[in-house]
Amino acid sequence: MILVAGLTPAWQQILRFAEVKPGAVNRALEAHWCASGKAINTALAVAGLGGPVHLLSPAGGWTGQAMREELAALNVPTTWIAAGTPFPSRVCTTVLDDATGNATELVENAPPLADDVLLAFTREFAALAQQASFVVLTGSLPAGVPTTFYRDLLTFVRCPIVLDVRGPELLATLELKPSVVKPNREEMAMTVQRPLPDESAILVAMRELIERGAGSVVVTNGPGPVLMMEGGETWRLTPPRLNNVVNPIGCGDCLTAGIATALSRGEPLTSAVRLGIAAAADNAGQLLPARLSRARIESLSTQIGADRLQTPGRG
Repeated sequence: MILVAGLTPAWQQILRFAEVKPGAVNRALEAHWCASGKAINTALAVAGLGGPVHLLSPAGGWTGQAMREELAALNVPTTWIAAGTPFPSRVCTTVLDDATGNATELVENAPPLADDVLLAFTREFAALAQQASFVVLTGSLPAGVPTTFYRDLLTFVRCPIVLDVRGPELLATLELKPSVVKPNREEMAMTVQRPLPDESAILVAMRELIERGAGSVVVTNGPGPVLMMEGGETWRLTPPRLNNVVNPIGCGDCLTAGIATALSRGEPLTSAVRLGIAAAADNAGQLLPARLSRARIESLSTQIGADRLQTPGRG
């Protein structure tokens, strides 16, 4: 079982417009609602890829109830932690502009979580981690949660783990040697606290994380190439060219899901990243995030380029 856990779920509104005119009244062509956020997207994508998955997430208020009902309807095994606060789980809105092809994300910050909610989450995580063959921790931490929260969770894990986190909370985990860390380029710059203007700078930063304890590092850059470093090997994997991008939201989560699913099956990291890229490409062509098709993913995986790069020397 792949355990996917995170603290920042979202009830997602997706609005599609023929054209978005700032400062004017804009009437949507379509409006959709769905459960989302990094952990939910990742769990849905693992399920879509055929992996056995269990989701752990807080949920509060009417939005939390809506998420519970949808995950139950989708038959995704989930442990929900009742968020004992007066705040419902957050609502995020995606605005799709057909005229420009742009997707604008309006993100509500996750509400604070009380100490008893974090304690209940930790207890459930500890129990589920004992049953898991692979663990994914993903998403930012709500305000007030200690930056060591993910590090503390890792002490319960005895199996491989993928971390899709950033900044101080990522750095705090490295001494426990997580199997894979997967920031995007912006998150990587935030983590090492300096600009990363080109590929060489990113590779040096990746080497730094490995020297600090990460087993391997995968860095994404939107629709651009994905960089992967493991031991003495470094690869640049190029996503397939997409003719029709509908909604890119959730692509990074699908990539994480592909990595976790393939690694849990014993495949090498290069194959796992390929599967993740194909899953992300499939996601980009769909309106709702992380609702994947294995047939489409199989076709997309044959269109991914790979180049071996020179690994930077140790600092």
